[in-house]
Amino acid sequence: MVLDNLGSSLRGSLDKLSGKTRVSEDDIEEIVKEIQRSLLQADVDVSLVMELSDSIKTRSLEEEPPGGTTARDHVLSIVYEELVGLVGESTDIPLENQTILLAGLQGSGKTTTSAKMAWWFSKKGLRPAVIQTDTFRPGAYDQAKEMCARAEVDFYGNPDNDDPIDIARQGLKETADADIHIVDTAGRHALEDDLIAEIEEIEAEVNPDRNLLVLDAAIGQGAKDQAQQFDESIGIDGVVITKLDGTAKGGGALTAVNETDSSIAFLGSGETVQDVERFEPNSFISRLLGMGDLGQLTERVQRAMEETQEEEEDWDPEDMLKGQFTLKDMRHQMNAMNKMGPLEQVMDMIPGFGGGIMDELPDDAMDVTKDRMRSFEVIMDSMTENELENPRSIGASQIRRISRGSGKDEERIRELLQQHKMMSQTLKQFQGMGQGGDMERMMKKMQGGGGGGGFGPFG
Repeated sequence: MVLDNLGSSLRGSLDKLSGKTRVSEDDIEEIVKEIQRSLLQADVDVSLVMELSDSIKTRSLEEEPPGGTTARDHVLSIVYEELVGLVGESTDIPLENQTILLAGLQGSGKTTTSAKMAWWFSKKGLRPAVIQTDTFRPGAYDQAKEMCARAEVDFYGNPDNDDPIDIARQGLKETADADIHIVDTAGRHALEDDLIAEIEEIEAEVNPDRNLLVLDAAIGQGAKDQAQQFDESIGIDGVVITKLDGTAKGGGALTAVNETDSSIAFLGSGETVQDVERFEPNSFISRLLGMGDLGQLTERVQRAMEETQEEEEDWDPEDMLKGQFTLKDMRHQMNAMNKMGPLEQVMDMIPGFGGGIMDELPDDAMDVTKDRMRSFEVIMDSMTENELENPRSIGASQIRRISRGSGKDEERIRELLQQHKMMSQTLKQFQGMGQGGDMERMMKKMQGGGGGGGFGPFG
């Protein structure tokens, strides 16, 4: 995740304050130096770094912690508030009819972002349409059409028309029934006069309600010049940061936000249309500092459960809270988890699990977990209907047969059965929260402990 090194180093420094009732100037100096080092390595503008670190130092030394608050929690609270101030508010994106223009250089992820944003709006109950005006990059039309098909949203483009302004004009007419129009524009390898002239003409034609600048998280200090020129040309209302699933630093994007006096609208990660989220500063910094993000986690759980239920009409997730929890239910839940996005992101959202705990896991820990889930699915494919419905009836001879059929060793099959048993015990705590149950209340109860094996096939 963007600025992940900052979160890791800060958590280490803050942990050194555990047990202290007051902090010394040396304690704060160490924390401030970690912040400065991490932000500068992440390509955040020097002036922003100095302003932030000075404010944290002054407040930590001068403000009295509230009664009953530890020194660590007091400093953590100040760092949290100042970092939220650094990333700024989220771009205002009302859920109403509007036209959004995407700008940015070639390779920034505009085309992918257009489909992701359209998918996001569709999940909010609106009808979006993507208009592809990029006639410069070969394959832009095909890529946009394919991604919009995956997102199941309206799309307009014309590979036989080399006039992007005319495509934009016709696109608005052909998709007039849509609530949201997302206009994807061409990029170049560098800021050139013809690129600026073209995007100015498209903006004049479509008269967008907001212009969003799409930036690759790896852009670094080059973001400053891009932001300035696009802002002078069409005005930038918000920034979309893409490719956050890599090793990108992301600080350049924060600089761009400051340079254009705008804000961050969306965060993109991964290749699927679902790998997008609305930027919420409080949630973003909370996850960065290992404090979790219950709101985003709850939303993802609800969405994944709904999508799984739509695909598998014979399954109702509330049934898990009423009667027996079968291996079929477990497989449905695993499918839902796959729809929640990369496991690393999901773990970051769980209070008490992200941050410091994730820092201690080996780099391939999530890969191991994904492999485990896949092997569980293969094993269940080799079971009979009765075994899936009544896993407690599975004995040693059946385990041997399932092992031969699935190609998995007997120990992995016993591991699956043990995991099912632990999940079943956890679910018993939520009996009665079914009909009209409060998902957030369930998530908080899960966070609070109890239930042994956790609420997923990662144990």
